[in-house]
Parts: sequence; structure tokens; C-alpha cells
Amino acid sequence: MENNKNKKRISQAMLFIIFFGIVSLFSDMTHEGASSIRGAYFTILGASAGAIGFVSGLGELIGYSMRYVFGRIADKRKNYWFMTIFGYVIDVLAVPALALVGENGWIAAAILLIIQRMGKAIKKPAKDTIMSFAASQEGVGKSFGIQEMLDQIGAFLGPVLLYLVMLFKTTGTTFEIYSTCFAVLAIPGAITIIMLLITRKKFPNPENFEPEAKEFVPFEMKKSFKYYIMGISLFAFGFIDYSLVIMHISRNFTSIAGGLAETSSIINSGTIPLLYAGAMLVDAVAALIFGYMYDKKGVKVLVLSTIISAPFSAFVFLGKSVPMVIFGVVLWGIGMGAQESILKAAVTTMVPKSSRATGYGIFECSFGIFWFLGSWLLGVLYDVSVPVMVVVSVVAQIAAIPMYLKSTKLR
Repeated sequence: MENNKNKKRISQAMLFIIFFGIVSLFSDMTHEGASSIRGAYFTILGASAGAIGFVSGLGELIGYSMRYVFGRIADKRKNYWFMTIFGYVIDVLAVPALALVGENGWIAAAILLIIQRMGKAIKKPAKDTIMSFAASQEGVGKSFGIQEMLDQIGAFLGPVLLYLVMLFKTTGTTFEIYSTCFAVLAIPGAITIIMLLITRKKFPNPENFEPEAKEFVPFEMKKSFKYYIMGISLFAFGFIDYSLVIMHISRNFTSIAGGLAETSSIINSGTIPLLYAGAMLVDAVAALIFGYMYDKKGVKVLVLSTIISAPFSAFVFLGKSVPMVIFGVVLWGIGMGAQESILKAAVTTMVPKSSRATGYGIFECSFGIFWFLGSWLLGVLYDVSVPVMVVVSVVAQIAAIPMYLKSTKLR
């Protein structure tokens, strides 16, 4: 009987994954809640489509490219917890600060966005490395899938919270309502830091979850890893940022001027956060499913998820009805779910423990550079030719598939 009880008892590694997942839940309530209205907010502040694409891409470029630097620092100093906590503080404070931006202050908002992305750059390699120590004991796909599921529950609750704020705040200009939304996000931001400190106290040495290698294995860019990096870079280049998605929807589906008066009541300025919340729910489910599949099939699962999600831009940007646009957002959510779970899990299996933060840094740096270039180009193309933008988006994502397959064959 005692043995059966021990088998049913949750492991410390899984408990850590759940605790960290709860931290991610409240963190994502904060910055994904902001993401659900950021594109529309930038439009209100006077930014053009090209500016939104550039700022979103630049934020991702800085946020991702600097992860290589902070990954190297984390591997060298092994101060994973310090960098994780410091990065989280910057990340969650920059979001409610958007409430302080003036009515024409899209440049100030852009600066805060970049600061928030810098916070993510500091924390991400260290955070993912800490997670990988526990994940290596529980199945990397399943572990990152569970973490991403909890993460995306927060990404669902954040937009819902803002929807309720918009529902009850009936006075004031649209700008004032949006400013209130950002101010409210200080609440989940504060809970994020509290939960992070609790997790740190309970699990001060997460590196002990994964046994040390018998001999030191220096980091090496193997061919399989190089092809994998090329694949995720192409995917990042073609995967359109949600800021551009929501800007398009807010322009074309929330007013009579968009030519869709008969459906404008379904999607309006108040329900826009709910649309993002729905995408995050899809993301959560997709992350868990694809995470479990990864433990059985490996990187090949990325091929399946890419085939499913790649056409999302055709439905979102060329769709003439609300159901088509919603279907496109669902496909976008599937792509995000696979990206957040499988992509991280693959790095854990490809890079040794001693240099894993560096591996995550290289992975995220490459991802961010191509996310920036893609966001900028696709934002510019949106103002020139939406069909051309869609073709570039889909082709770039499909082009990643041969790279994924090549990385699997060389492993």
C-alpha cells in the first residue's frame, strides 16, 4: 500500500513545473492582456501600420537577440534565479506603465514596449534553463506543454479581465478606457512577482533535478541544431505578429466604414480582447497536445503543426466574413501553441545541461532577428499589397518544413 501511495505522489520536479507554470499564468495575464489591445492602442495613439510592424518587430529583435548575451552570462555565472527574477520585475512593471502614456504618445509607448521586451530577454534563457532541469525528468515535451498550457490560461484570463474593464467603464474616451485597462494589469503583475519569490524559496536549487553529465560537454553547433535554427528562423519570419492581426481586424471589422456593418456587432472595440483570449485558449490546448506528441515523435511534430497553422494569414487578412477571420485566429493560436512548447523542448534534447542557456540564447536570438525582419517587411507589405503579404507569410513558414526534417535525419 505504501508503494502505491508513493507512485501516486507528485514528484518534486513536476511540482516545480506547476509552480513555475502558475508564475507564467499571472505573467501572461499581464503582458498578453496588453497584447490583446496593444495594436488597437497604437492606432489610437497615431501609429501607422508600418510603424506598428516596425515597433513590434524591433521589440522582438531586442528581446530575442539579447537573449544570446544573457544566456551566455547565465551559463557562465550560473545565477539563474537572480536573472529570472530581475527580468520578470522589468517585464511586468513596463506593462502597466503604458497607462501613463499621453494621447499622442505612441513613441513613448514604443519605448515601454522595448523595455518590456528587454525584461523578457534577461529572464528567458535563465527561466527556460531552470525549467529544462525539471523537464528532463518528466518528459520535455509534456513538461513544456503543461507549462505553456498554464501560461496560456493566463493569456486567456488577461484579455477577459480587460473585456470586463471595458464592459464596466462606460465613461471616458476610448483612449481613457484603454489607459485604465493597462493600469489594472498592475494587479496580476504584482501577483507574478509574489509567486516567483515563493517558488524561489521552495526550490532554491532546481539544477539538482537533472544529474550532472559524467564529463563536461562543451557547446557545439551540430549540423542538426543548425538546420533546426534555420527552420525556426523561417517560421519566425513568416509568422505575423498579433499586433498587425488585431490592427487589421479593428480597422475592417469594427465599423461600418469597413463595409461589414451586418457583422460589426460581433467584433467591436469591446470584444477585441475576447478574440485574443480565444486564440490563447487554442494556444493552451495545442501546446499540451503537441507537447505530448513531441515526446513520441520528436521534431517531426513541428511539420504537422506548421502545415496546420501556416495558412492562418489568408483567412485573417483575405477573409471577407467574421467566421473566416475567427478561423484564421484559431490557426494562429495553434501555431503559437506549437511554437511555445515544441521549440523549447527541442533545445533541451539538442543541447547539454552545462551550456543549455547558451543554446536557448542562440535559438531565441535567431528567432528574434527573423521575427523582427518578418514583422517589419510584412507590416510594410500590408500598406502596399495585402495578398503579397499573405503569400510571403505562408511561403516562409512552409519553407521551414525541410529544415525541420533535415535536423531530424542528422540527429
